[in-house]
Amino acid sequence: MTPETVITIGQQAVEMTLLVSAPLLLTALVIGLVVSIFQAATQINEMTLSFIPKMLGIFVVLIFTGPWMISMMVDYIQRLFGNIPWMIG
Repeated sequence: MTPETVITIGQQAVEMTLLVSAPLLLTALVIGLVVSIFQAATQINEMTLSFIPKMLGIFVVLIFTGPWMISMMVDYIQRLFGNIPWMIG
């Protein structure tokens, strides 16, 4: 196993992590931004106000993107395990 192989595997793992987590993180970002704009407009300074909308938004996004996320992860793991013989020798 060469250093280039290890770097490639690490790079693919980071790319897969970013790709799979992006919908959830972007949802939390947008909902947090909307709630903070609402808080600034109404001068409500409650720190826990954004928790429930973020949780509901992430839940909805997870329902819609969950199958895609699982298929991406399964494909990545199958490719990774399938390439073990070529990585070793």
